[in-house]
Amino acid sequence: MGRGHNRGGTGEIAEEDNMKGPVRILVVGAGGRGGGYAGYAAAHPKLAKVVGVAEPRAHYRNSLVVRHEISYANVFRDWKDAARRPRFADAVVIGTPDALHTGPAVAFARRGYHMLLEKPMAPSAAECVRIVREVKKARVVFAVGHVMRYTAYTRGLKALVESGRIGDVVSVEHLEPVGYWHMAHSFVRGNWRNERESSFMLLAKSCHDVDWLRHIVGRKCRAVASFGSLYEFRKSRKPRAAGKAKRCLECRFERKCPFSGIRLYMGMAKRGHYWWPLDVITTEHSLEGVRKALQDGPYGRCVYECDNDVVDHQVVNMSFEGGVTASFTMCGLSEMSDRNTRIFGTKGQITGDGRNLAIYDYLTEKRETIDTHATAGTITGGHGGGDTGLMGSFVSAVLTGKRNLILSGPDETLESHLMVFAAEKARRTGKVVRLGHDA
Repeated sequence: MGRGHNRGGTGEIAEEDNMKGPVRILVVGAGGRGGGYAGYAAAHPKLAKVVGVAEPRAHYRNSLVVRHEISYANVFRDWKDAARRPRFADAVVIGTPDALHTGPAVAFARRGYHMLLEKPMAPSAAECVRIVREVKKARVVFAVGHVMRYTAYTRGLKALVESGRIGDVVSVEHLEPVGYWHMAHSFVRGNWRNERESSFMLLAKSCHDVDWLRHIVGRKCRAVASFGSLYEFRKSRKPRAAGKAKRCLECRFERKCPFSGIRLYMGMAKRGHYWWPLDVITTEHSLEGVRKALQDGPYGRCVYECDNDVVDHQVVNMSFEGGVTASFTMCGLSEMSDRNTRIFGTKGQITGDGRNLAIYDYLTEKRETIDTHATAGTITGGHGGGDTGLMGSFVSAVLTGKRNLILSGPDETLESHLMVFAAEKARRTGKVVRLGHDA
């Protein structure tokens, strides 16, 4: 359809005037992720245009319609109605809840839509296998929302590893500090708190990280072991001073509770911060609207009185081909910050914090620091530019037919998802699980 190239490792497209477009996009699920990806079209109108939306919630559906001037002929409450239509867009972005990915993914693949599917692909290994089989059969461009692969930081780190600067990679240590208030918001009170309604924690939150480790190591994983549990957010851990209070607004202990919804959400509202996570709890952007949400909605609940069951901390140990090892720690009881990584090689090591890469050479005993933000050109959007990078690469792949622009294609994405399912099986059984055998 056209020709172009990536700029600065961010996934954004250069030489827009030389490319034919725009790619017509149907958004299925117009919440935070679907709506966020749609924002790429507004920023790059020559490359992408949102021409349809399927979303059951009127506020989010109508917001996208107005923002992108979508024809009402292409506005749907149910994705099934859009899928029954002859294909009217080039690509679909699927941002439905985790447990509702498989149906639209299969249906739109069969209609011939190029596809960007939000992570995780699906809540079961069998569904992931089915999705990959369908998109490969349809021969469509397929990307999954593993946005961490698309940041300038990751591209810089991957290039350093592949350059041989630290020799052979022997071991990797990786930490995801989820953040105490993010844990309470999304995984105790929020949409990903309960496995029956979404998926287990490692899949919902950290399939990002397992996939990222597979990408950085560049080898197939052979075995995993894992441990973790729900430690804090249980009724038995509720402070005695909180008494029988079910909500923050009625709790006498609230001012001393680090997980207070009043301090978090009302504090944001008082500062005029009405984007994430405040836009999740209410569409009424006012102090009164936030207070009403705390009074009546799920985000005002005591964190010790919710129906959550996902773990709040977990470690995963991985053995890759050639004897390379990696350890991953996810902790919800932490300060919220960027991931931290140490990569140990035969000639040196790399320490990364999501922005800076420090390379230590064993021979010279010297250290060099690279600021990936300073060298990346334009860094915009969520996840350190990863959201923009992913959309840029996806749109470019659709326009040019160059599937290698997708850094998380169907086969490797399935592989990293199966690593996650194996790790969760290992956690539940207390056994080492071997990939390709008993996973």
